[in-house]
Amino acid sequence: MEQQEKRSAFFLRNLAKGLIWLAVIVALFVFSKHHIDRELLLRFEPLFEKTGLILFIYSLSELFIGIIPPEVFLIWSLRSGDLHVYIMYALLLTVLSYLAGLTAYFFGRYLHNTRLYRYLRERYLQKTELLLQEYGLYLILVAALTPIPFSGVAMLVGSVHYPVRRYIYLSLARFAKFALSAYVIWEANML
Repeated sequence: MEQQEKRSAFFLRNLAKGLIWLAVIVALFVFSKHHIDRELLLRFEPLFEKTGLILFIYSLSELFIGIIPPEVFLIWSLRSGDLHVYIMYALLLTVLSYLAGLTAYFFGRYLHNTRLYRYLRERYLQKTELLLQEYGLYLILVAALTPIPFSGVAMLVGSVHYPVRRYIYLSLARFAKFALSAYVIWEANML
């Protein structure tokens, strides 16, 4: 029972961090929407129109330990103002994030003996590896729902040859995280 309480506390603590992070990003978004000069934002419009480039940057970010928070790209998805378009982009971003996690899983599974993997593990994944040792594979669910680096966890889980079907099933929680974030950002856009 003590282990379950420890896991629950770990999950709730990271969920709270994720919600705080989402609140900060949304607050910055709302603030900038009302207080930053529109002319300044229009200077970035040519970049924002390059959908392929934006999605490529997002995919790289998700693949490499989530360098840029996905919420930033959800905000980018608002630019059309149409709910249906926003939902399509939000779903696309979710699928790309999920696929980046799956790619990281297979990278860890099949390339864990490479110099690149060892470099990534030593440089970026030590803290995550300690969490995996402490919380076991429960970490997949926590990483899918919270700010813990999803791809980093996927890579480590793959390197210990966790069954792919169970990984795929547990990591579907990523869709719930994106659904909540997308909803909150859409509603904040209405303010």
